[in-house]
Amino acid sequence: MLVLGSFPSEASLAARHYYAHRQNQFWRILGAVIGQPLTELDYAAKQAAVQAAGIAIWDVYAACERAGSLDSAIRNAQPNDFAGLRKSAVALRRICFNGQAAGRFAPQFTALGYEALILPSTSPANASWSFERKLSAWRAALAE
Repeated sequence: MLVLGSFPSEASLAARHYYAHRQNQFWRILGAVIGQPLTELDYAAKQAAVQAAGIAIWDVYAACERAGSLDSAIRNAQPNDFAGLRKSAVALRRICFNGQAAGRFAPQFTALGYEALILPSTSPANASWSFERKLSAWRAALAE
C-alpha cells in the first residue's frame, strides 16, 4: 500500500520528514490503524514501523511553488514520476490519497490498474472532519 500526500508542509520540509507539523493527525491516525505508538517514536522508528506494516509514504508532487503550506496555494507543480512504480513496487496494489489535492491523481492510478482511495486529509486545515471521523475512514480504507 502507498499513501500519497500532495507536497510536504513548511514544517515537514524544515524537519526533513513527512507530516512534521505538530497538529497534523497523520501519525496519530496511522498509528491507531496499525496498532503502533507512532506519535511517541522518532522518525526512523516511525518509518520502520510503517514499512513493517506494508505501507509506503510519498507525494504526488516532486516540486512546486507555494507560499505557506496550503494545497490550494500550490503553483507550477511537477508530478513525481509514477511510471516506475510497477517495476520498483511490484507488490503494490492500493494507493491511498491523503486528501483531495493528492486525490486528483486517483484516475491516473486507477488506469494503471491500482485500487485508488481518496481519504480525508489529516492536515489541520481539514478541521471540518473530527479526529474520530478521519480515523474511521482511514481504518476502513487501510483494513480492506
